[in-house]
Amino acid sequence: MKRSIALVVLFVLSAWVGAQTVVEHLAAGDAAYERYDNAAALKHYQAAWQLDSTYCETLWKLSRTHTDIGELADKETQKQNYTQGLKFARSAVRHCPDNADAHLVLAVSVGRVALMVGGKKKVELSKEVKAEAEKALELDPNKDIAHHVLARWHREVTHLSGFLKTFAKILYGGLPPASDEQAVAHFSKALQLKPNYINHHLEMGITYEAMKQWEAARAEYQKVAELPIGAFNDQQHKQEAAERLAKIKDKK
Repeated sequence: MKRSIALVVLFVLSAWVGAQTVVEHLAAGDAAYERYDNAAALKHYQAAWQLDSTYCETLWKLSRTHTDIGELADKETQKQNYTQGLKFARSAVRHCPDNADAHLVLAVSVGRVALMVGGKKKVELSKEVKAEAEKALELDPNKDIAHHVLARWHREVTHLSGFLKTFAKILYGGLPPASDEQAVAHFSKALQLKPNYINHHLEMGITYEAMKQWEAARAEYQKVAELPIGAFNDQQHKQEAAERLAKIKDKK
């Protein structure tokens, strides 16, 4: 009897230590993520996953980090990371279907995979992007990135070619309402939630460009130039904004 109790206590203690170790790895990964060291963050999240492959926070953070690493990588590395990001996002949704971050990373990772394909496949994937971003907002209305994703969905669908719009109508059973104005509305909501997030301003500027609202676009690109770096890819965002601003500086 004493031996059985000792084994139970040992099992409980082992589980507790394991849980603590997962938490410690997540904390270390978060610290690396905050200093824009995605490679170090990934190692800690992978270590946490090795200890518990079903822990929701680990899964969606693995997805986010793989997706971020892929964004600035060469084509082959990008493909590998986007594929891994999608795998972990689907696992996160499977294990915690009521978690807003799980649905958000799935929307983002599907969107990134869509960038690697063209035509009909991209339109097919866009349906899931929209659904997952909307689910994330249903679970947590304060997810600014979900509004960002929906804004880009509206802009992309608005500017589909005639052939792809026809395909989208068949796929959706009638093309969902989409417009640049709705894109602006979602970017505006994203900026209300996170006003200094550089990529919100950059993509808002791109949307205003598509609408030929040159002054508004210039204002957004100028805002990008003024804001401090706040994300791992902001230097690239600043460079793109500067290039776009130069191209439209005299447009009226």
